[in-house]
Amino acid sequence: MCAPRAPSPWARRAGSSGRAHAEAMDSRTPPGPPEGPLHSQGHRDISRLPRSWRRFLTHAGAAVIGLFIGVLIGLTGNPNADKASPSATVTATTTALQTVRATGSPAVDKVPADGIPGDGTYVVGSDIKPGTYSTKGPQGGLITSCYWARLSSTSGEVKDIIANNATSGRTTVTISASDKAFTTTGCKPWKKTG
Repeated sequence: MCAPRAPSPWARRAGSSGRAHAEAMDSRTPPGPPEGPLHSQGHRDISRLPRSWRRFLTHAGAAVIGLFIGVLIGLTGNPNADKASPSATVTATTTALQTVRATGSPAVDKVPADGIPGDGTYVVGSDIKPGTYSTKGPQGGLITSCYWARLSSTSGEVKDIIANNATSGRTTVTISASDKAFTTTGCKPWKKTG
């Protein structure tokens, strides 16, 4: 059997007061880290400089870095910055592209008499003839559906759709003489069957 342990000095003092315990702990804690190689005499720590000097050195360092970056930008800038670009040509090209995309209808000579070549909006009577057209389905790859619509106008509004569908296989559509246009997207070429 073991002998009972003597109570620790802290246990005896705990009964007296918490203040005596705190004083005893404070007297036993070391005053701080010992002097060592980090506290050498020859080096000055920037944190020990007066505040005005620290502020000055920080701002001066930022100014030097900013000047360096500015010089680099100046040296590597655009060598063609002095040359003027013809804005009239760019504007004319952009306008022409927007006009073609807005109408969406291809030129008459590109549409064969016996079918519809692919994506686009075709005006009935001038681009395509009324009749029955058939397609083998979607173009394939990432395009998984063939969309078509018979239109009463080319304004682009939803109310202009007479009939439409998005199919995944062979499709046949009859375009009436009263239809204004026909639009197709993602379909293989349409062949006139009737």
